[in-house]
Amino acid sequence: MNEESKPEVRTAEEFREQPEEYQTAIRKIVLSHAINELYGSQVFDEPAIALAPTPYAKWLTCRIAMEEYGHHVRFFELGREIGIAEEDMIPQTSAKRPLSIFEYDLDSWPEFCVIKAIGDLAEILQVEDLLHCSFHPLRNLARMTMPEERFHSQFGEDFCSDLIETEDGRQAVQEALDRMFPAMPAFFGRSGSVNNQIYRKWSIKMRTNDEMRDDYMSRVRELVEHRLGLRLPAIAG
Repeated sequence: MNEESKPEVRTAEEFREQPEEYQTAIRKIVLSHAINELYGSQVFDEPAIALAPTPYAKWLTCRIAMEEYGHHVRFFELGREIGIAEEDMIPQTSAKRPLSIFEYDLDSWPEFCVIKAIGDLAEILQVEDLLHCSFHPLRNLARMTMPEERFHSQFGEDFCSDLIETEDGRQAVQEALDRMFPAMPAFFGRSGSVNNQIYRKWSIKMRTNDEMRDDYMSRVRELVEHRLGLRLPAIAG
């Protein structure tokens, strides 16, 4: 592949000079993040504040909600700058559906802790793959977002570790894992995805969906089985 197909795009002005395929690919990624960061904040992070068992846990959960809403604002602002309509970046008015994991009804504190531990671990991998993105405003946004995503996943692991100190807590965390984990590998998209091929063609993303999924499975197994001492549920198919 020639260098012409691997641009280094430093500004929104330079972005508008790129081929349509490149612009469309960038907009798809920014749109997805804008929608899912907002929807996750609405259905998981903000409701979890009421579920948190102590003032300390509520304080940290408030921080997570604030940061996740902040992620939406950053992607929203970038999206608007590169020509995405504002209504398309709001779940309630967008034709694009949020990720299926957000259809899960959050009912308990252990469920939220598991979502943060394994769900935000998946998000870390997605953000990691943008750290060297050829579109510098998106690369910079990923670098700003990464420390907060790492905090959110660590929060989930830490509170899961606290919960499993009792038998009831251990059972609650395992049950939440059993319900939520089987849907997680799909977070990384289909094998042989045309979108992913285009992202890699233009150096927007670096890895295939399968490579990212395999990396996730390795990391989540280390977390669940080795650090938490729990059972990673089987995945159908």
